[in-house]
Amino acid sequence: MKEHYILAIDQGTTGTTVLVFDRDVAIKGRAYSEFKQYYPQPGWVEHDPEEIWSVTIRVVAEALADARIKASELSAIGITNQRETTVMWERATGVPVHPAIVWQDRRTAGICDELKEQNLESTFRSRTGLVIDAYFSGTKIKWLLDNVPGLRARAERGEICFGTIDSWLVWKLSGGKAHSTDFSNASRTLVYNIYELCWDEALLETLDIPRSVLPEVKPSSHIHADTDPGIFFGASIPIAGIAGDQQAALFGQACYGEGLAKNTYGTGSFLLMNTGREAVPSEEGLLTTIAWKIGDEPVEYALEGSIFVTGAAIQWLRDELKIISSAAETEALAASLDSNDGVYFVPALVGLGAPHWDAYARGTIVGITRGTTRAHIVRAALESMCYQTRDVAEAMERDSKIKLKEIRADGGAVGNNFLMQFQSDILGVSVEVPEITETTALGAAYLAGLATGFWESREEIDSKWRMGRRYTPQMSEEQRGRLHRRWLRAVEKAGGWSLEEE
Repeated sequence: MKEHYILAIDQGTTGTTVLVFDRDVAIKGRAYSEFKQYYPQPGWVEHDPEEIWSVTIRVVAEALADARIKASELSAIGITNQRETTVMWERATGVPVHPAIVWQDRRTAGICDELKEQNLESTFRSRTGLVIDAYFSGTKIKWLLDNVPGLRARAERGEICFGTIDSWLVWKLSGGKAHSTDFSNASRTLVYNIYELCWDEALLETLDIPRSVLPEVKPSSHIHADTDPGIFFGASIPIAGIAGDQQAALFGQACYGEGLAKNTYGTGSFLLMNTGREAVPSEEGLLTTIAWKIGDEPVEYALEGSIFVTGAAIQWLRDELKIISSAAETEALAASLDSNDGVYFVPALVGLGAPHWDAYARGTIVGITRGTTRAHIVRAALESMCYQTRDVAEAMERDSKIKLKEIRADGGAVGNNFLMQFQSDILGVSVEVPEITETTALGAAYLAGLATGFWESREEIDSKWRMGRRYTPQMSEEQRGRLHRRWLRAVEKAGGWSLEEE
């Protein structure tokens, strides 16, 4: 029979995953492929948009083949994406005008400094819920318009489109018929007013961005477009769910009530707490962001702590230092030690995100002695994920006035038992890992399924969440505090390292 499945495209920072789900949320097919990372200068990170597109289509085909179904048997497609990564392309041809500038890229730190010097921090935060940082799309758009020859004039003539990766994929899948994004991705651009729910004309003027380059903003659970049969395996399928990867993971973890929180361990880590229909301004260096909009329902919000480098630190150990050959080795290496022996690794490889927000911090390893081994470095990298999460969790509790009782965890690293146990220990709360850990793709599938009636309600989805494993704290409060205090000393050492050079 036809139309019994949802396909989810999870277009991440280092690779693309495609999953095929049935109504019972069983994964019927899957495929994955990495794509190339480009580092043209220190602090710069780029992707090839055309490579992302070709990898996506190939991985979709592989997932459909793995599920042994045809594209015509899909009810809908959901897309979730690395957020803030900025693509600009020609409206007439769909050809990118420059490599995509990835969310990790720090080339616009100088632009951000100029905005701060103009005392615009409170203006941007009061409208967008964000801090002024090179992380977000707005300054990346400005940089492209200022630095690609002729681009600003072409943009002002309406010849150029901007989009985050979701918009790029919708454009390509629809054969150039749809230029849209959802509320969650729009809220990460630094030029979208999350209170008035519109592109902010004053902020666009400040950054000198023409309104014409921006996509139409639609609900996260909503039919944005149909695929072009000439492009998508001969089938016209509704693209019915879109959300930035972290909001999608929050949705996939069924964190629908106020105060429920999840942490995703990927290239970076992102702790999000659902704050319901109220946007909670942060005084602790967190971000106020749109979680999602479901059809005609009101927008819902979240508090977010964005940690730039967690899993990427393990990749660095593997690919650059070559002290491990695979991430799977890290658990046994870390567990081979009784303690960290005072070795700390602050993975500020692209600066520090929440709650520190230091674009000039750089990676730092402290506490090294003659007895330090690769196991210490590996353990320090794993522990750094947990310390950074604690920094964000404590800030979140102060902002929300809600004490976290547990955290739902997902992402590629949750299979590491050492990491999950240490996370529970250093937080002092339970860490729950669901049976289905690909919650980012699952959230996109749920949003698409709700829009098309594949699933009837959030209550039906909530009933499908099942816990796979639970970790409870085993560490004393005294030890927890001592370890974290030494971590904060290490963070101080990393702070502002490249400022004088810049």
